[in-house]
Amino acid sequence: MKAIQNYEFDAVLRKFLMQSRFAADGAVIVDLDGTAVHEDRGRVYIPEPVELGLKKIYELGRPVVLNSLRFPLSVMRTFGKEWLAIANAPIPVVSLYGSQIGYVTRDEKQELCFEELDAFPLAADEIDEVLKLVKKLLDDSVRDCLLFYYPRDWRMGEIIWTPVAEKVIHVKEKYTSASSVTAVEFEKLGEQLHAEELCMIFLLIEIPQDKLMAYQHTNRSNFFTRKGVNKLTGTQEIAKHLGFDPAHSIGAGDSEMDKFLNGVGLAVQVGNNPNFPFRGLTETVRINTAFELGDFLLRLADFQREILKSVINPAPNENSAF
Repeated sequence: MKAIQNYEFDAVLRKFLMQSRFAADGAVIVDLDGTAVHEDRGRVYIPEPVELGLKKIYELGRPVVLNSLRFPLSVMRTFGKEWLAIANAPIPVVSLYGSQIGYVTRDEKQELCFEELDAFPLAADEIDEVLKLVKKLLDDSVRDCLLFYYPRDWRMGEIIWTPVAEKVIHVKEKYTSASSVTAVEFEKLGEQLHAEELCMIFLLIEIPQDKLMAYQHTNRSNFFTRKGVNKLTGTQEIAKHLGFDPAHSIGAGDSEMDKFLNGVGLAVQVGNNPNFPFRGLTETVRINTAFELGDFLLRLADFQREILKSVINPAPNENSAF
C-alpha cells in the first residue's frame, strides 16, 4: 500500500467519519509501544502531540481503548498516572494479547489499580503443552531460555522462571518489570503454573537460529494464550462492555501482533513495514511514528467537530425564502 499524502489522508479520514457511525458508536483503539508511546534511551513516554490529540478525542466523548501485550501492572507503572490525568476517567485496557480486559483506575485510597471486566486464562492442557516444550529444551541441554508468566491476579504481575539458579540476579537486573524471578525445579514449576489462572505465557529461547530449527514450530519468542484469544477478540469483548462497534471505530497499531486492526473500520498502520498484514474493514492509512499519531488524532477531532457542527447548524438553503 502506497503512503497516503496529506490531502489524500484528510479525504480518507473525512470520508470515514461522514459514512460511519463513529460519532455515536465508535471508539479509538490504540496499541501502546511503537504506536501511542515512544521509547528513547530506555524512557517510555507519551509524546506531547499524542497527549494533545488524546485530550481532543476525550472531549468528543468517544472511548479510547489501550490494546497491548503489556500486563496491567506494567501499564500502570509506566504511564498510568499520565494517561489517567489526560483521560480524567478510568482507562479501558485490553492487556496480555487480549487475555484480560478491564479498567486502569484508582481505588478508594487513590492508588492505581486494575478493575477486571473479564479474562480468558489458558486451559490446563494448554499449560501442559508449554511445559512439554520447555521439558524438551531441558532434555536437550538448552538452558538459555526464560519462561515469563502472567497470572490472572493482576497484583502478581510478571513472574520469570530460569532453569539456571545462578542467573536469577542477572535476570532480575535485566527485566526490572518482573515482580519476581524464580529458578525452582521443573516439576515445581509445573505445580506453580497449574496453581494459578494464567492469562499468558511467554517463552524466550536465546539460542542461534540454526539450532532453533531443530524445534519445529518454535521461535525465539513464543506467546501462548488460550486458543483463539488475541488482540482482535479482546477488542470485540471490551466493545460489548463499553457499548461501541469496532466496525465504526478507528484503530492504530505497528506490529504483526495488532490483529485488531482487521476488525476496525479505519486502520492506521504505524511505521514503514511494506508487508504490514492488517487492513481496516473500510479504510486503511499509514503514518510513520507515534508523533504523527498525535497529529492524526488532532485532525480526527477537528474533522468530527466540523461534521457535527454542520449537522446541528446546516448551511441555509439558497432557495429558501428566509
